[in-house]
Amino acid sequence: MGVGKSFLLRLRLDYRMKIMKGNEIRKRFLDFFVSKGHRLVPSASLILQDDPSVLLTTAGMQQFKPYFVGVRNPLRDNHPTLGEPLGTKRAVSVQKCLRTSDIDEVGDENHLSFFEMLGNFSFNDYWKKEATGWAYEFLISVLGINPPKLEATYFGGEGDLPADLESKEVLESLGFKPVRGSREDNFWGPTGEEGPCGPTVEFHIGGVELWNLVFNEYYCQKDGRLKSSAIKGVDTGAGLERIAAFLQKKESVYETDLLKPLMDEIARKTSAAKTALTDLRIAIDHLRASVFLLADHVRPSNKEQGYILRRLLRRLIIKLEFLAPGTELESLIRRTIELYQDFYPELKKEEKMILQLALEEEKKFERTLQAGNRALSELIQATSGKTVDGQKAFEIYSSLGTPIDYIKEKARGAGLAFGEKEFEEAFEKHQEVSRAGVEKKFGGHGLAAGVAISETEQQKITRLHTATHLLHAALRKFLGEEIHQAGSDINPERARFDFSFPRKLTDEEKKKIEDWVNEQIKRNLVVEKETLPYEQALKRGALAFFKEKYGPTVTVYTIRDGKTGGVISKELCGGPHVQRTSEIGRFHIAKEQSSSAGVRRIRAVIE
Repeated sequence: MGVGKSFLLRLRLDYRMKIMKGNEIRKRFLDFFVSKGHRLVPSASLILQDDPSVLLTTAGMQQFKPYFVGVRNPLRDNHPTLGEPLGTKRAVSVQKCLRTSDIDEVGDENHLSFFEMLGNFSFNDYWKKEATGWAYEFLISVLGINPPKLEATYFGGEGDLPADLESKEVLESLGFKPVRGSREDNFWGPTGEEGPCGPTVEFHIGGVELWNLVFNEYYCQKDGRLKSSAIKGVDTGAGLERIAAFLQKKESVYETDLLKPLMDEIARKTSAAKTALTDLRIAIDHLRASVFLLADHVRPSNKEQGYILRRLLRRLIIKLEFLAPGTELESLIRRTIELYQDFYPELKKEEKMILQLALEEEKKFERTLQAGNRALSELIQATSGKTVDGQKAFEIYSSLGTPIDYIKEKARGAGLAFGEKEFEEAFEKHQEVSRAGVEKKFGGHGLAAGVAISETEQQKITRLHTATHLLHAALRKFLGEEIHQAGSDINPERARFDFSFPRKLTDEEKKKIEDWVNEQIKRNLVVEKETLPYEQALKRGALAFFKEKYGPTVTVYTIRDGKTGGVISKELCGGPHVQRTSEIGRFHIAKEQSSSAGVRRIRAVIE
C-alpha cells in the first residue's frame, strides 16, 4: 500500500513532528483524502432534518447515513448539502458534532460537548485494508507521529458476534501488536434507534483515542437485533481537538489554538485560583457549543434541541458570574465567531441572530436568578457553620426556581460547603409526597380517590384531559413558545386551564385556538404513551412545568401529525388519555379571563 510518497512530494512539505495549528490539520486531512479519490463535503448542520431518530448531529457519518442504508445512491442522487450527486462512493468531511452523553466529564483534559470530527467514508467501495492503511499513512507520514507512540485495538468478538480477524491481520501487517477489545470498546453504532453498525479499529496515543475506524457490516434493527448489511460501509472519525493537543504538545484539548484564545479571554478578567480551571473549561466548552447551535437556528426553549441549548447557555452564564463577574457574553460570542468564521462562514453570516437570541436568554435567566438571590443571600449570611443547610436550600430551589448549580456556586463563592445529603433527602421526600398526590388524583385529571363517579363521567374527564394537551399546544403555537401551563383542574363539566400570559386574548385569537384544536380532533390522531426516565423525557422535548409532581420515571403522552410525523404535543402526564383525538368530541372555549397577575385562565367544554 505504501506511505504515499507521491502525495508528500506534491505538497513539498516535511510533516515530521511538525506542530500544526487547527486550521492546518483540517486542511491536511481534507487534502490527503481528496488525493485518494474522496469528494469533499461541507459539514452538515447540527440539526439533521432527514434523521428524526436523533436530536443532534453526534458523528460525521450521520449526513451520509442514507448512503449506508441504500436509501440514496452517491452516484445518482443529489446530496442535500451539495445540491448534486457525490459522483463517487468516497467522501471526506470535517463535521461539527455535539454530544451530551459525557456532559459530566466536560472540563477534564479530553472531553468536550462540541467538537470537530475528521472523517472519511466509503459506500460499498474500499474496505478494511485500505481504510486502516490510509489512516496509518496519514498519522505517520502526514502528521509525523512516531510509530512506536501509536497503539491499536480491534474487536475481539463477543457472544454470537465473531472477532474481526481481518482487521487484526491488517494491523499486524503494519507492525502493530493489536489489543483485543470488547463490544463496548470496539463495536460502534447505531446513531439513533436503528441503523448501520459494526466492529472498529481504534488508534490511541497514551491511552487517549485519536481515531476510530468503523466497518459497517451489520444493520441494527429497532428491536436491537443485528442483521448482515448489504452495503459494506467505512465510517471513520478522528477528533480534531485531540489530534491538535498531541501535535501542539499540550496537556489538554483546552490548551490548543482551537480553544486557548477563548480561555485567555475569560482568564484575563478573573482572579480565580487554579482550582477554578475545570469551571473555566466548562464555560469555554458551553460557549462554543451554544454559538454553533444558535448559528444552526436552534432557539432556547424547553423542548428538544432548544432545551439542550438553554441548559448550556444558562450553565455558561452561571460559570461566568462566579469566574469573571462583569464579563460581557456579547464580547465572548464575537470572539468565538472571529476564531471559527474562516472555516465556518455561517457563524459570521448569522452573527446578528446569534447575539440577539443569546442576549435575550441571558436577560430571561437573570430575572430567574434575581427572584431567588435575596433568599439565597439571607441563607448564606445566616449560616453559622461551614456548610449551607441543604434543606433550606431545597426550599429556595423548589419555591423560587433557583437552579441548584447556582446555589452551589453561591455557597462555594462564600467559602462554604453545600449540604448535599440534606438537599437530596429533602428532594426525595418532596418526590414521595408529590407521587402520592399524583396517585390520589391520577395526574390531576379529576378522578379523585374515594369519590364515586359514573363511567360516563370518567370518560368525559378523560376526553377533557387530552383536550387540554391540545389547548396547551395551540396556545404555544399562536401566542408563543414562552407560554407555560400555570395550573389545571378538570371535572365532568369543564376543564380549567391557567397559563402565563400578560394580556387578554382577542376574539380572533380565541377563534384560531379553538378552530385549531378542533382540526386536530377531526384528524383522528393517535395519542402515544411511553414510560421514560425523567431527564430522558425532558431531553426528548416533553413539556413539564410542575416538576415537583414527577418521580424518576414518568409517563409521556405524544400526539403527532399524521402526515409528517412531527410532534404536535408532547407532555409529561399522569393520564389517563383517549387513544385517538376523535374520541374527544367538539371543543369550545367557554370563557377566558384573568387568574392572577400575568396569568390567564381558560374554561373549556366538549360537546
